Amino acid sequence: MAARRVGVLALQGSYRRHAETCARLGASVIEVRTPADLAEVDALVLPGGESTTMSRLLDTSGLREPVAARLAEGMAAFGTCAGMILLAEDVADGRADQRSFGAIDLGVRRNAYGRQLDSFVAELDVTGLDGGPFHGVFIRAPMVERVGPGVTVLASHDDRPVLLRSGTVAVAAFHPELAHDDRVHDWFLQEVC
Repeated sequence: MAARRVGVLALQGSYRRHAETCARLGASVIEVRTPADLAEVDALVLPGGESTTMSRLLDTSGLREPVAARLAEGMAAFGTCAGMILLAEDVADGRADQRSFGAIDLGVRRNAYGRQLDSFVAELDVTGLDGGPFHGVFIRAPMVERVGPGVTVLASHDDRPVLLRSGTVAVAAFHPELAHDDRVHDWFLQEVC
């Protein structure tokens, strides 16, 4: 594993499940709540949750600029659901004060798969992932509307990209931490970090 110390942004959302999964795979996990926490990690997972709330908490915690700097330096990052929104270049249907990091050349639309009641699970064929389809759990998921030229699509649902990578940044529109299947996290730790 390239990244021995994996941070999970622990401001809001499903960070505990990501931390448990990464730890189960052998990573040393740090819940990142402060710039000092961030300084201790080699990679960062940005979990699902509520992207506008997470955006505000990045500001109030003092983490926005340090995270942006580390991403610009090439720190590995994995954003799921709201984390995808935070890492994307362009965000449609966001609040006027919501800011993303622009770490991956994507255009996404918030909550495009519908409301909480419209949540679903889909079988995803993931490029490079052995062991059969992955159960993608979609909860108020963002939809990818634009994929930049340096971005690789690794899985799609209904002809829409849902798992993508560009260099050291990976994003998923779904919640792999809820699938009871560690393969996507293992791929991130082995291949992206």
